Amino acid sequence: MAEPIKVVVTGAAGQIAYSLLYQIASGEVFGRNQPLILHLLDIAPMMEVLQGVVMELEDCAFSLLSAVVPTTDPEVAFKDVSSAFLVGSMPRKQGMERKDLLSANVRIFKVQGEALDKFAKKDVKVLVVGNPANTNALICAKYAPSIPRENFSAMTRLDQNRAQAQLAGKLQVPVSTIRNVIIWGNHSSTQFPDAASATVTNGGKEEKITNLIQDAAYVQGKFVETVQKRGAAVIAARKMSSAMSAAKAASDHMRDWWCGTAPGSFVSMGVYSDGSYGVPKDIVYSFPVSVSNKKWSIVQNLAVDDNARKMLDATAKELLEEKEEALLVCQD
Repeated sequence: MAEPIKVVVTGAAGQIAYSLLYQIASGEVFGRNQPLILHLLDIAPMMEVLQGVVMELEDCAFSLLSAVVPTTDPEVAFKDVSSAFLVGSMPRKQGMERKDLLSANVRIFKVQGEALDKFAKKDVKVLVVGNPANTNALICAKYAPSIPRENFSAMTRLDQNRAQAQLAGKLQVPVSTIRNVIIWGNHSSTQFPDAASATVTNGGKEEKITNLIQDAAYVQGKFVETVQKRGAAVIAARKMSSAMSAAKAASDHMRDWWCGTAPGSFVSMGVYSDGSYGVPKDIVYSFPVSVSNKKWSIVQNLAVDDNARKMLDATAKELLEEKEEALLVCQD
């Protein structure tokens, strides 16, 4: 067995963490041979609930779980961690827009960036789940200057998973047969779910999905709108934001970042823009990436038609506006 790695989950008494912690402790994320020490961070009023979560983790008798450390102290939470799931934030409620979350939540991620800078390992992999995730990741990285900014990412894997499920349903095939769906831009209603590079494997043959779904009105209309608005639809139905699916997506994201992507396959991650595809630099933007040796790289030379160009630019504009507003909040 390898030496245990330390993994922190913030908002650890919340709904997303309740599903996420099981997946991490069971070996789904870091591998079946990687022992773990879980650091669970939450605010003081949630500590009684968090103690119940700790009891349940104990009762699961996970063979990989070496220790569990519940805490309200960022120094304890972030000390020597190799991986961070930043889940804790004010949740989006019915009728709220993402911009309503920004002012309160960027302050949280400024503080957590400072804590990561002081206490975490310098090669820590930081996944921001709490919304607005892209801009929160940008702020978190800004306030952790000793950690490479490539080590910060925002979760758009939930959107990718939603998109794959929609296409699988349309084609009436298993979702596992679909790959290389792209989410461009922001984890918001301006995101662009793109099926142009997506494929489906059926009977051992891989085909482009757009060759099978020859319906531009669906691919550019209903499909895009369904994925863009899926979070709001879940809130309308559950009266709460996505939790189980968000936890699954966080696990998928970190597993691929930690273990790598399959040859020829790519996934969507919110990462620092280097100007690829004409996207403005220095925003956290969802691109198609491949991962090797725990390092992501943006997949280049994919087709971007005129409709896609408009969508990419629109979501970039929103991220630039969020960035400006967030920086002003952090100066207060």
